[in-house]
This record gives sequence, structure tokens and C-alpha cells, in this order.
Amino acid sequence: MSPSKGARAAGAVVALAAAVSVSACGSTGTGSGSPGDARSQPTSASGQADRSAASPTPSPTRSYPLSTSPRGIPSVRKHEAARGPGWRPASNSGVVIAKGSEGLADEGKLLAKELKIAYRGAVAAGPGDVELALKSGSGSAESYTLTTSGGRVRITGPGQAGVFYGTRTLKQSIRADGVMPEGVVQDSPARPQRGLNLDIARKYYSPGWIEARMREMADLKLNQLGLHFSDDQGFRIESTTHPEIVSPQHLSKAEVKKILALADQLHITVVPEIDSPGHLGAVLRAHPSLQLRNVNGVATKGAIDISQPAAAKLVDELDREFAQLFNGPYWNLGADEYQALVVANPEASYPKLAKLAVQKYGPNATVQDLTTAWTNDRAAALAPYKKKLKVWNDGLFRGGVVKADPGLEVQYWTGREIGARPPVEYLNEGRKVVNFNDEYLYYVLGQPNNFIYPTGKRIYEQWTPLVLRGTTPVPDRYSKQIQGGLFAVWGDFPNAQTQDQVANGIRLPLAATSQKLWNPARPTLSWSEFQSLAAKVTSAG
Repeated sequence: MSPSKGARAAGAVVALAAAVSVSACGSTGTGSGSPGDARSQPTSASGQADRSAASPTPSPTRSYPLSTSPRGIPSVRKHEAARGPGWRPASNSGVVIAKGSEGLADEGKLLAKELKIAYRGAVAAGPGDVELALKSGSGSAESYTLTTSGGRVRITGPGQAGVFYGTRTLKQSIRADGVMPEGVVQDSPARPQRGLNLDIARKYYSPGWIEARMREMADLKLNQLGLHFSDDQGFRIESTTHPEIVSPQHLSKAEVKKILALADQLHITVVPEIDSPGHLGAVLRAHPSLQLRNVNGVATKGAIDISQPAAAKLVDELDREFAQLFNGPYWNLGADEYQALVVANPEASYPKLAKLAVQKYGPNATVQDLTTAWTNDRAAALAPYKKKLKVWNDGLFRGGVVKADPGLEVQYWTGREIGARPPVEYLNEGRKVVNFNDEYLYYVLGQPNNFIYPTGKRIYEQWTPLVLRGTTPVPDRYSKQIQGGLFAVWGDFPNAQTQDQVANGIRLPLAATSQKLWNPARPTLSWSEFQSLAAKVTSAG
């Protein structure tokens, strides 16, 4: 039965109202096909609009403009636009876990808390829900697909880390614009190592402060926290093998375990560092007999006497103790700035070291060779713990009789040191390199030695992972060897800034570093636009 004229009129009003209401909820882009536009209606063979074939209510695909890419830091690498209202958290919304993906419960509970919606667990998704699912397929464990359609969001990935990063994209989009745009996001990081390196040896940071930075890192999809906890100024984690070396202000092992538990939840790997054979001043204060002295008997700052067997025993005991506390895959041996090698003639200044080098490695061996052997021996002592070992670039030397372990990964930070080798030398050796470029990524408290606090703007506009030293990139053919980069905070003058000042000072540089490590494309936002977005999405709450 056909409706009466009055009913048809009422239906038209309802349809029009529905169209207006639906359009008002859409994304803010532009598009064609709005209700009443003859271009969106079927046409007859004569070319006239075929009104008899038109749906009594407009199809959503003809009511919404094409969606725009979700906004966040780092920006997503691929977004397939679609027409629809997108997704907003509502009173009926909840987070659910797909069958067989129960391991995503922590990710689901965190997201539900952040979006202030229900967590329903492993139940079928309903209207307005966000579903998290592990799904086998190609792609790295950090890749994910986020689909927004039909009033729901589904985030899938081959690994928990990827699904977690999908929840960060959703969270940031809601923070930025109140909506997750319709369509499909396919995303993954350009570099596997992305993070923050923190010097807690020279400056003590509270556990709560470190945890807040980790939450901020996780929202930025950063996955690595370096902890430099031993140096001349302090040894900042409780030790059971050598309690005599621990600074009065330090982290207890219980506090560290809590930090590590949060790191696991946030898919952050913590990389510990006990630097040697230099930067051991805090350890040597309790063991003065192991202090390196030159030919005149003058103590060498921070340097342990690598000719003494007791020196190796002490450092190996510490390394093994903390290798059990930090159960992640990486360990930083340090190896930089051994002061016996920064003098004009190491062999003349340290004849004891020079004599032992010749005895052990032949007539052409030097103090450099003895130092390289020290690092190789520390690596061998950690072999049972299956760690991937890192060293600073100035701890691996050119030439010499003794060659550095080929598996050592280089953290390239400087060209300032005496004899510092250019990055391509390490790359030509086939080594993996992580970018710590001190021109852009070094936040040194007090700004000594011509260091200037880095700005997010400079990182955002000038730096890329290929820029390992100074401002000049290495050739693109080395790109696959560059594992990523870390923004580093060093406490040379620990009282130059408070904890809060450090947190505020590194916020934008860290966001810019994240952007350049995740998405290799040239940023589309201006710096001022990026700053504005960061103000919305990078709070550590």
C-alpha cells in the first residue's frame, strides 16, 4: 500500500532531519554526494534524476564527507578514508577482547580507563565498542590495523605491542579532536629502537617521575628506556653484591622492579648501563686500590686499573647481578671516555698498561688494545645472559691488534672526542648503529662544553635517523643498519634544573624525535601546528 500524501511529506521531513543530523556528526573534511544533490542520485537513460529509484532515507555513504586521517604524534603512516560518522566514546561504549586474544587484557583495561568507558573483557563486541584482537599475518610485532566502521573500532595486530600502539592512536585522536575518523589505519614504525636515555647516576630522579616519563613515552610509541645508573657522581641502584658502592640517594630493587613491571605493560624495554672502564668514580671511592694512576702516581678520574684482575672481578660481579634484575634483551657496556686514552702518549703515561698489552697481545699491542680486550671480556662474561650488547661509539677504535667483538652495537653520539671515527666506518664494518647525535639529541644539564638544550623545532625540521654526526646525513644505502635513535638526558650539572623543569624541557624534543623515528615521510604539519597538537596529546596522564 502506498503512503498517503501527508505520510510521504512527514517521511520526507524525517529523512531530511536524519540527513542533517548524520552530517553534523561527520568528520570535518569536504566531499560530494550530499542529500538533495542530483549528482548523488541514480539517473535514467535520459540523464534525468531517477527519483523513483532513490532511497527514502539517504545512505550514509552519501551523507558524510570523506574522513581525514586521525591526528596524533607520531602521525600514522597510512589511512584509508571512508564516509561515516567515526567513533566517539559514549555511555554504551566499552572495550572488549576478541576470543583467543585474552593476553590483551592489560591493554584493554588501560584504554577503558583512559577513555572513561567500560571494560567488558572477552565478550562479543556490541554497538559502540572497541574490540582488541591478535591476528596472525605479515608485519612486525609493532604493526597494527585500526578499523573504524559501523559505530565500532577494531584494533588488530600480530603482536601485543602493535595492538597497544593502535590504542595509543585511538586515545590521541580522541584527545585531539574528540573522534576517531571513519576508515582504516595501517601503521608500523620505520625504526625498531625508539626512546629516551636517562642519566640517573649524576642526578637522582624519583620512581614516580621515571614512571610518568614512561607513560609519556608509551603514548608517543617509544619503546626503549636507557638507564645510565653508574658514573663518577653516583651509583643509584641498590646492590647486594657490593652495597658499599651505592649512593645514599638511590632506587631500591623493589622500586626498580615496579618500574620494570610498568615497562612491560607499556611495551618499553629498559636498557641498563654500568659504564666501564671509565665513568666508575662512585665505585672506585669504595675501592681506591683499583683506581688507575699515571706514571707520576696521580689518580685518573673515573678510570679503573684494567691491569688488575680484581678490577675485572668487581665489574663482572656487578654486571651479573644487574643482568638478573634487568631481564630485557639489551645491555649497555658503555666503554667510552677511558681517560688513559685521551692523553698524548698513553704508553708513556701509563707504562704498566702498556707493558701488559705487549705481554698479552704481542709487540705491536698498545693501551688501546688492552682497553678493547677489556670490553670484549666484559661482553664474554655476560654471554650466559644472552644480551644484545651496546657500546658508545668512542669505545670502538680504529686499527689495533685486538679487534672489538663484531656483535657489539654502536650507539653513535659524538664526533667531539679525540680520534672519534666517522659513522660510516662503523657502518662499513657491518655494525648496527643507534642514533644519539649530540648535535640534536643531547639534553645536558647546565649546558657545559658548548652544549645547548636541544629544541623540538630543530629536531622536527632538520634531523632524521640518517643524521648520525653533526648535521650531515650518511648515504641512504646504510639506512637498514640504523636501528633508530634515543633522546638523551645527561646530568653533568644536576642542580641546573629540577625534575619538573627537565620533564617540561624534554617534552617537545621527545615528541619530535618520536615523529621522525616512526614515520619516515616529511611531516605535513608546520612546527606551530605540531606544537599545538602536542599540547593536546602528549600529557603524561
